[in-house]
Amino acid sequence: MKKALITGVTGQDGSYLAEFLLEKGYEVHGIKRRASLFNTERVDHIYEDPHIEHARFKLHYGDLTDTSNLTRLLAEIQPDEVYNLGAMSHVAVS
Repeated sequence: MKKALITGVTGQDGSYLAEFLLEKGYEVHGIKRRASLFNTERVDHIYEDPHIEHARFKLHYGDLTDTSNLTRLLAEIQPDEVYNLGAMSHVAVS
């Protein structure tokens, strides 16, 4: 089974990509900021408890500016594909 890692998985494009890849049989890992804690409605319907064996959708906390955490996640997950869709999309913040 192929593995994909998606940054910005709680955003519009990231959530659609996660759905698409799950339909294709992928194991999907998504990175989200802790500040996005209350902004997960786009992936709530595909979220699986990480304690369930063989869960195909997993969320990880991470900051794209934290290279040591990103390196750790890449080593841990060993994805076949990486999709970088994470960004600050609010005009006042970015």
